[in-house]
Amino acid sequence: MHPNPVSISLSSYGADFVRQRGQEQFLDLLAAAGVSRVELREELFASAPDASALGGVIAALHLECLYSTPLELWTAQGIPDPLLVQKLETAQALGAVALKVSLGHFDERCDMTALAALMPAHGPLLLVENDQTAQGGKVEPLLQFFQRAEALGLRLGMTFDIGNWQWQCESARQAARQLGRWVRYVHCKAVQHRADGQRVAVPPQAADLHEWATLLAEFAPGVVRAVEYPLVGEDLLALTRAQVRSLSALGAQQEVAHA
Repeated sequence: MHPNPVSISLSSYGADFVRQRGQEQFLDLLAAAGVSRVELREELFASAPDASALGGVIAALHLECLYSTPLELWTAQGIPDPLLVQKLETAQALGAVALKVSLGHFDERCDMTALAALMPAHGPLLLVENDQTAQGGKVEPLLQFFQRAEALGLRLGMTFDIGNWQWQCESARQAARQLGRWVRYVHCKAVQHRADGQRVAVPPQAADLHEWATLLAEFAPGVVRAVEYPLVGEDLLALTRAQVRSLSALGAQQEVAHA
């Protein structure tokens, strides 16, 4: 039994590889590696899945499911994307514990009651992630959004993507301090700057793991943390198992101290 639950975002195995094989083909591997949750990616399905059948396979393997969609919660017109309802229904059919979206174009003029009208009282939790965009990757709009959502009692939380803050030159540590109370899921990835100036996700080094442990101390104990960096190798089971052990141990000492 690992100290903390670990999720695998299936994009970690490479988009083309996963599309070719199908996301369902990775489920046995995840279960064998000690993973707690699978993050299914909408953009990696070649066609719409049979959600209830796929959800049944996931449940039979005793895995949790999270459904990730590239949908931006707020459109450029400042209204909630009406496709949110469809995405929540798909997540529900999968038996997913949560639906992950990005913030989109939120500002102080957005009508939060319009969002409340689209959200069911029960079902998957809505998780809003900081992405790599100028509109959805900065602390201040996210902070305003979660404060207003909390005031209305909306059922939602945050996916805190550690690496994505770098795309907008925001401090992950400062973001964790300000947003930590809403974090329910953590995307872990280290970031490397290539010679052409582009940023890319990479596996963590020791310094990254130390930094991640510091960030996790700002969140509720036992928060699910996800691999979202490349998992590439000859033995994917051994590689995945090693990464699960590494991430699950992060924050364990702080949790013992709080016990």
